[in-house]
Amino acid sequence: MATGSLSSVPKRLRMVEDFSCTRCLEQNLTESADIYCEKCEWFYCKKCVILHSQFYTKHMTCGREDIKKWPVSKAVEDFLRKCEVHEDETLTQFCHDHSQLCCSACVGTIHSQCRKVTQISELTNSQPTGLEGLSVELETVLGEIKTLQISQEASIQSLQRTYKEHREVMIEQMCCNLNTYIDECDNNSVGTSGGNEQYLKEEMCRSVLFIVNEFDNITAKELNEIRDEVISMTGSVTSSIHKCTSLHNDLSQLLEIVQKIGDNKELCHIANIKCKHIIQQALTLLGKSGKALNVQSITEHNVRIPSDKVVCDIRGICVLPDGQVLVVDWNNENVKLLNQQYQVVSHWDVNAWPLDICLITPSEVAVAVYTSNIHEVQFITVNQGKLVSGRKFQLQHECTCITHHQGNLFVTSGQELYKYSLNGKLICRLYQDRSADWTVWRCAVSPTGDRLYITSYMEDNLLTLARDGTLLATYSDPALEGPTGLHVTPAGQVLVCGCLSHTVLQVGWEEQSKLTTLATEEDGVWDPWSVCYSSTTSSIIVGQAEDDNILVFRVE
Repeated sequence: MATGSLSSVPKRLRMVEDFSCTRCLEQNLTESADIYCEKCEWFYCKKCVILHSQFYTKHMTCGREDIKKWPVSKAVEDFLRKCEVHEDETLTQFCHDHSQLCCSACVGTIHSQCRKVTQISELTNSQPTGLEGLSVELETVLGEIKTLQISQEASIQSLQRTYKEHREVMIEQMCCNLNTYIDECDNNSVGTSGGNEQYLKEEMCRSVLFIVNEFDNITAKELNEIRDEVISMTGSVTSSIHKCTSLHNDLSQLLEIVQKIGDNKELCHIANIKCKHIIQQALTLLGKSGKALNVQSITEHNVRIPSDKVVCDIRGICVLPDGQVLVVDWNNENVKLLNQQYQVVSHWDVNAWPLDICLITPSEVAVAVYTSNIHEVQFITVNQGKLVSGRKFQLQHECTCITHHQGNLFVTSGQELYKYSLNGKLICRLYQDRSADWTVWRCAVSPTGDRLYITSYMEDNLLTLARDGTLLATYSDPALEGPTGLHVTPAGQVLVCGCLSHTVLQVGWEEQSKLTTLATEEDGVWDPWSVCYSSTTSSIIVGQAEDDNILVFRVE
């Protein structure tokens, strides 16, 4: 593609030394230019400008302090015009079908079937080429990318602290158990002698050994699970940081180029298109793509299994990076693993009501489990097509939703939103609304973690919160009655279900307006309770109350 990454650009283009002395170039030498002569339209280094000043005493020159008056350097112009697919070719045309710059070779191969391809020179006569607002846009996105990178680096430190703190707590608990038992033995040994004393010593040794073995077999296993989670998430966050760094470099370079182009309309147009493409990449990384999804087809897939006693009720959906899908069946009290064809290949019986599920690592999920007197989070690993239960922790409140972002778990209780660490430590209560039941039903987090979304079932609202729980916006819509299922795609697209209106909507990431209605009752939607997006298949998966089928919307 002609508008791909700029990371392959030589480093010299990122520096001010991208202007070379014209006279030195004629002698196959490369020297940085310090002066530009407007009359000669040549660049001169410190050495060559001495001779120029002797011959042309009346010529007006400007130095690097007035670099904005300099014309575009050949290095910058060559870079802007070079096709990134065919590096020996120059960009000359624009494909309207793909919104891509292209060279003659591109037109003959990649864009040979496209309906409209126009010469760039023709576009400059019909479309504005000013770059005044582009610099501001580039600087804004640059700042947001830098903020995201700082936040992600802080997340890695937080993850490492979580593991360290949990390890210290576990070791402290073991030591406490040992000390308590030894104190009890000391108290019981008062007044004993002979054989009884020997028996107590042997019993104490056996009990101490049991406590140590229990730590090795149970607590060490739990620590290993958390350690593996931290390692996996750290790798994912580090990869995202690398993307931030690459995009930050590309944006910085483009900003520098934009500020040097001047009035060259054709170069302005090329730079504008390239900048918009990189900015869109940055907005996608920031979870602000703003693209409305378009449903291409809707299919049904049965998820009932022979052991199910009643009709299914899919309350939560989670998609693994490899395309496998997990669904929680409220009615049948189980979690089901589906392959990429949405066929059930494994299941795990909860023996309680599973309310929601979220992805922790590429192979591990957390399930919110509910009974009349037990509220807990159960971790499950997907191993070779099987579901394997792992550690769990108890909650002191009800749980209607669980979602995860970079080592933090966000849990709703129906009226509150809480933030937990991976080891079950309550960090804080972020939001509360006790005006009615189910005012804080489901929660989702933006890709960058700077926004939290909440469905308020009883009030027919979708709320947007800041990272600290501050209410930013409230969205309501006649097409969104009884909002339940909620999900944010990796690109920041907000999907929400209207259980009572029988709709699935996409709302703008800033929650200011509805972007599109994805499906209604006419499309087969009835009582939708859960929604999730699969990047692997470009599909939206919807679970419904009292229905053995899930709906799959193929989107683009």
